[in-house]
Amino acid sequence: MSLQLPVCIERYIQIANSGTPEAVPECFAADAVVRDEGQTYEGVAAIKNWMAATKRKYGHTVTPLELAERGGRSVLKARLAGSFPGSPITVNFNFVVAADKIRSLAIG
Repeated sequence: MSLQLPVCIERYIQIANSGTPEAVPECFAADAVVRDEGQTYEGVAAIKNWMAATKRKYGHTVTPLELAERGGRSVLKARLAGSFPGSPITVNFNFVVAADKIRSLAIG
């Protein structure tokens, strides 16, 4: 069974797994916000830097497991594997999507 993801979320997974943060504008809105590991990143430039730094630090991959819609959010449960203690882990990626772009992402 194949998991059907919104195009922008599918593209986010591809970018995260391939380590190509220069492609961030393809899936994130210009004023998007990302919250990860207690930090907040606002705007495409900050999100590109966050994605590049995170990939260098953890060498991680994201494998989608299931998607649910909850209160205007797309909640993606995914397996996160990389060079960090306890790998692999299951994490929720909480997306807010509008006009085919990610407006916000909270990982936890």
